[in-house]
Amino acid sequence: MTADFYTGSIVPPEDLWFRDEFIEQLWEKLHTEHVLLTAPRRTGKTSVMNHLRERPQAGRLVVFQNVQDFKHPADLFQTIIENFYEQHPDFLRDLAGKSWEVLKGLAWSATGKVKEIETGGVKIVLRENDPDWKANWKTHAEELLNRIRKSKKPVLIIVDELPDMLLNMKIDQPQDARDFMAWFRKQRETPPPQQDNIRWLVGGSINLAGTLDDLGGIDLINNLSTEMLPILTPEQVREFVAKMLSGKGIKFHPDVPSLVEQKLGRPIPLFLQMATQALYRAGKQSQEEITATHVEKVFLSMITGIGAQDKLQHYHSRIQKYYPEPRASLAHKILNSLSKSRTNGLTRNALKTICEQEIGTQSHSFQRDSLFNKIMHDLMNDFYIGEIKKDRFDFESGLMKAWWKKYYG
Repeated sequence: MTADFYTGSIVPPEDLWFRDEFIEQLWEKLHTEHVLLTAPRRTGKTSVMNHLRERPQAGRLVVFQNVQDFKHPADLFQTIIENFYEQHPDFLRDLAGKSWEVLKGLAWSATGKVKEIETGGVKIVLRENDPDWKANWKTHAEELLNRIRKSKKPVLIIVDELPDMLLNMKIDQPQDARDFMAWFRKQRETPPPQQDNIRWLVGGSINLAGTLDDLGGIDLINNLSTEMLPILTPEQVREFVAKMLSGKGIKFHPDVPSLVEQKLGRPIPLFLQMATQALYRAGKQSQEEITATHVEKVFLSMITGIGAQDKLQHYHSRIQKYYPEPRASLAHKILNSLSKSRTNGLTRNALKTICEQEIGTQSHSFQRDSLFNKIMHDLMNDFYIGEIKKDRFDFESGLMKAWWKKYYG
């Protein structure tokens, strides 16, 4: 049976292509270490995490939480408890026993399944049992982790978008963000992973190292083993297009998969899904063979139409949120210039000159160099640009470059 299209939702394990080897590597790494999983947005990181949750290995219980909108560690650990309650109620009931007062009032049926509880009800119970949950979050978090360790049950706790939570904390309480990461580091080291039944998988679509560097806490993640989600290869892109179209009975010219791959550049899987789905719909509607003309129309529609606008606009808008000034303005300047460049991009020196023209020469040269290097590091880690050949840089995504040129170039 041919897989469905997924243009924004999580891809279920049975339809997640090209990730089996990487997922096996992750499980192997998690056998002995805590892991930081990094990936640009829209490249399938959450789908990989969902695969770990739905198809756990080595008898692990897995809970997953996205903390993108959280502003305090108390929110994180309340959510972890809530997810245990909803996904592994028997386990949480055994952890609670008769002595964990903060869970008093959570109800299980005689069969061990959770009774019906309103949305957010678990957190309401936790806060009712301790009105000072926010102030006492360390006490409750350590109690949870200690009880899991005493159970001897292997557990994987997935925390996605941790850099976003830290950035949210940084706005009002930067010292609290650093204190949390220092506490979190200690929890990963004591006991050491080889002697601990808890594993942490931390995910980030933005640069966690850069976020902590801005907080003065870069030393707080060097005990995480970093794994980057591989970018789909040109061969995989062509295979996806060919198998999806043929599997759904759509006739296409042999050049079509290669044309899609060329238009995308290094692909963002979301846009690959959207483009292939649009070709499928065109073929189904016209009952004609899909050709280069259809490919051109689909990509023009993605650049000018409303279907992909919010997804593409997100990449422009997020810079203002995640890049502190003057890095945000300079990043936009670099991307605006690259969008107007030819297919061989621009040299590093050319990009550096663009930045220096923008900020002037009042600051010391090493400060200008440091600022430029940080911007380039961020833009490359966040999948905006890449080194396409020695000392030449361009947009990673051909689609994004064309869209950026039209609206901001």
